[in-house]
Amino acid sequence: MSHDELAYASIAALGGMLRSGATTSVELTKFFLDRLETIGPRYNCVVTLTRAVALNQAAAADRELRAGKDRGPLHGIPYGAKDLLATKGIPTTWGCAPYKTRVIDRDATVVTRLREAGAVLAAKLAMVELAGGMGYRQANASLTGPGLNPWDPSLWSGGSSSGSGSAVAAGLVPFAIGTETWGSITTPCSFCGLTGLRPTYGRVSRSGAMALSWTLDKVGPMTRSAHDCGLVLDAIAGPDPDDPSASDRPYQYPPAENPGRQFKLAILKDGVAKAHPDVKAHFERALAVMKTFASVDEIETPDLPFGPTASTILAAEAASAYEEMVESGLVFELTAPEDRIGGFADQAVLATEYLRAQRLRGRLCRALDAWFEPYDAVLTVATGGPAPTAFGGFRGAFYGAKSLGGPGNVCGTPALVMPTGLTKEGLPTSIQLDGRAYSENRLLAVALAFQEASAWHQDRPDLDKAFEKAKSHKKSLEKKQRDGHGGD
Repeated sequence: MSHDELAYASIAALGGMLRSGATTSVELTKFFLDRLETIGPRYNCVVTLTRAVALNQAAAADRELRAGKDRGPLHGIPYGAKDLLATKGIPTTWGCAPYKTRVIDRDATVVTRLREAGAVLAAKLAMVELAGGMGYRQANASLTGPGLNPWDPSLWSGGSSSGSGSAVAAGLVPFAIGTETWGSITTPCSFCGLTGLRPTYGRVSRSGAMALSWTLDKVGPMTRSAHDCGLVLDAIAGPDPDDPSASDRPYQYPPAENPGRQFKLAILKDGVAKAHPDVKAHFERALAVMKTFASVDEIETPDLPFGPTASTILAAEAASAYEEMVESGLVFELTAPEDRIGGFADQAVLATEYLRAQRLRGRLCRALDAWFEPYDAVLTVATGGPAPTAFGGFRGAFYGAKSLGGPGNVCGTPALVMPTGLTKEGLPTSIQLDGRAYSENRLLAVALAFQEASAWHQDRPDLDKAFEKAKSHKKSLEKKQRDGHGGD
């Protein structure tokens, strides 16, 4: 297997190599550590390279595998963790300058569970500062600089799990852990051409993870295929006494039984009418693949205030989460100027508004569940267009598309994003599957059928070609700015 093939191999393929003796976890870990160290800086995606920890964990995995102790499909596989997950003895920066040397002396539950599954922590990965909790409006809202996209490093990799998106897309780790409050797994997966899963709220413990919004935050896998998503979710899901919101509903992947029937799917009426032309064309092309194994209805978007309700809850809970940072003045050390004042605006949300939103939330959840109930998944696009520029603000950056981001996040339902091909400019497009609470395996089954019938998830960037193109583009922009012609 060539180095390029190894960098983009699936978890199952890497596991097979480990068990056959074709490689060792130490060899595999050194390979990915070297890529993280040499290629990672191109994309501003690595905060801390955990070389010593990784090599110790890899050596332990090799000893156990040789002794016949197999912890499962992640045993010996390197990964990266978004830098809001606490790691004992390793800095956890939350992506922001005030905490660049801060160490939280414990492991997040997700990190512990991955270690128990035999996975190897290779790096803490970059993120938008405070996971976007201060209302950033630019890609350069991070301690490590803007998250850059391996498909074109002049473009953004998406927020707030920017480093996780870049690292997996560039073949620097086989999988990464991201988090989502509203779009922070689905967006970077869409822009970077990944398969990612936002689990049901409470499916995965948030203990040891930075809190942006206690009743909206979710933790999930960012990978290259639906099968890999399922393998990772199986390792990290489950109840946790340290997180009262963690569900005690059991999760198993692969599921014990297959539904053994045709899938029933739905799309939103005019859902992609205002999307980028290639996004729209690729959605319709993907839909044609879906129709080979599923029926598809067209339905109307629920006419309910999901977005305003989610926004009110998010603002109020973020104000509480970052109250100490705002009152201490640390907020003025953040990178993005708008983030230095965003926390003050959140404090203006009244308690009555927050309580009203929470009371309304139950009604919205019941209505959304009834709307989802007839279907295995409702299909949308995660982003209306390909990745925008990483330099400058986001104005005019996005095309329009009907989204289930507000409904799904305020009601805590799962979503899966996967690639649908490349635009004429060579940038990834995606499709998103949303479903009822705790229906992750149903979404994964649809995604598996889709990826078995197509090959878009196997696309990968030409890193050297894209990097040289981005350097040329940056020089051109700098010349225009010097000549007084403006630029993006």
